[in-house]
Formats: sequence, structure tokens, C-alpha cells
Amino acid sequence: MGGGHTVLVPEPGEQGYLRQVELLARDVVAAAHDEGWLTYAEDPAEASGLQRRVNELARTLRHQHFEGDGCAESDRPVLTLGGAALLVPGANYRAGCDLLGVEAREEGWALWYTWDNKDHAHTMVTAALETTRGLLDNWAQGRDVHPGQPARSQIRAVRRGWIGPVTLSPGYAATKGLGGW
Repeated sequence: MGGGHTVLVPEPGEQGYLRQVELLARDVVAAAHDEGWLTYAEDPAEASGLQRRVNELARTLRHQHFEGDGCAESDRPVLTLGGAALLVPGANYRAGCDLLGVEAREEGWALWYTWDNKDHAHTMVTAALETTRGLLDNWAQGRDVHPGQPARSQIRAVRRGWIGPVTLSPGYAATKGLGGW
């Protein structure tokens, strides 16, 4: 026999196994979405057995809802984000506000990283703090959800480029080869 060594990879624990199953289930749902037949509504009469099971899986895997998640506000389009961050009072808060050109406020600001219609990166400074917390909570679980477009009154500034540290959305991280969804 050759002198090669076999490296044994330990079996994942129960939590690791369940997390892997969840990630694979999300991949199946994403593939069905990409093929154009996934539905969260009632299954169409012509749906195959497999399609019905995948649709059921998708309905089960739905994200944790949060204020501004775009589900209840059907009149507001979903805004795809590359990332998000919270800018809250603490070290360097005032410097961050100055850099963004917004006043410091007790609640802080949410930063949404997105693109314009010419694919130029922008940082949107918004008052949608609870929405951003909901996004970050979902993203931490690998759920690639995006918010509804904020109301104009919630947007304080839009700056060219991505300014400041960012938590990438799982979908955007995956497009950059950084894991994710």
C-alpha cells in the first residue's frame, strides 16, 4: 500500500447536521425559484408531486418577519441590498455622521448598501432601524431576505459608494465567493 494518509472528517453534531439540512433545503427552494415555478401561494393544479413538496418546503422555510420586510406592504417594491449596518451612538459615531453628512441623533441610523439603475454602489442612510435589525437577524441565520423600499421620509441621505463597515447579505456574499446562501 502507498504511504498516503486518510484524513477522517468528524461527523457533524446534531446541530451541525440540522444546519446542513436547512442550507440544502434553501438551495432546493432557490433552484425552484430560479426555474420560475416556486410559489408560496396555493399550488397550481398542474404542479407535479415534487413541485408541491418543494413549494411546501419553501412555505415552511419562510424567514422571520420584521417591520418593513416587504411582506405586508405589497405597494412598496422590495429593495435588494448588498449589505447593511447600524450606526449608533458610541465611539466614532459623530465622525461617521459627519462623513455621511447627517446629523447625529439619539437613535442612530441604518445604512443600506445598494445600487442605482446604472449599478453604481450607494449607501442609503435611513431611519429604518427596526427593519435593519430584522434583516441582520435573518442574515445571521443565512436567510437572504430584503426589505421593502423605505418611505421617502425615512431616507436622510444617499451617498455614492459603500461607506463604513458592512454586513453582507447572504446572497451577495455568495456571489463574491464568501459563502452565504
